[in-house]
Amino acid sequence: MLSMILSMAAFAFVGAVTPGPVNIIATSSGATYGAVKTSPHVLGATLGYTLVVLLSGAGVFGLGQQLPAMLNVLHYLGGGFLLYMAYRIATLAPSASADAGLTQPPRLLEGALAQLLNPKAWLVATSGVALFVSSQPEQLLWLLIFSAVSFCMCLLGVAVWAISGQMLRTLLGNPARQRVFNRTLGALLAGTVILMLADHWRT
Repeated sequence: MLSMILSMAAFAFVGAVTPGPVNIIATSSGATYGAVKTSPHVLGATLGYTLVVLLSGAGVFGLGQQLPAMLNVLHYLGGGFLLYMAYRIATLAPSASADAGLTQPPRLLEGALAQLLNPKAWLVATSGVALFVSSQPEQLLWLLIFSAVSFCMCLLGVAVWAISGQMLRTLLGNPARQRVFNRTLGALLAGTVILMLADHWRT
């Protein structure tokens, strides 16, 4: 059992810590507001991903046929939401202005939506459920275990990006550098979404 849980942890951490829309948002917020103020986004993204894992597990109990249609809708809903977040990142004020209350870090709900509307999160979660849950005799128990492990690893993985963003604050000591940084991350997030949609249209 321990070896299975360790395998789950490795799988979930790699899925959580690799670059993606949620982590780009965490990095930008960490650099602008600091890791503590970014923690609602980190927690929201973690709760959102855990819910994705649980819903993906519903496929084990006979609902899997609906997943392709749901993913098709998510590509467009998620693409629109993530493009909106890319715009917000690109237009973030430098931290001196942010401290004056003119803008705010991403909220818990936005972090959750970034995961729930992210097709990549669904594909990773579904792969994990297929790998670690579907072949087990006690599927409900293992789904709960995998969900708990995914919660811990996602919390850690997204937090790494938020803390990394905060560590960059010393390099972004003036407003001009901060603007370039925010616009670069906004462009990266928008590019990620466009590539995701283009890949979906090709298939």
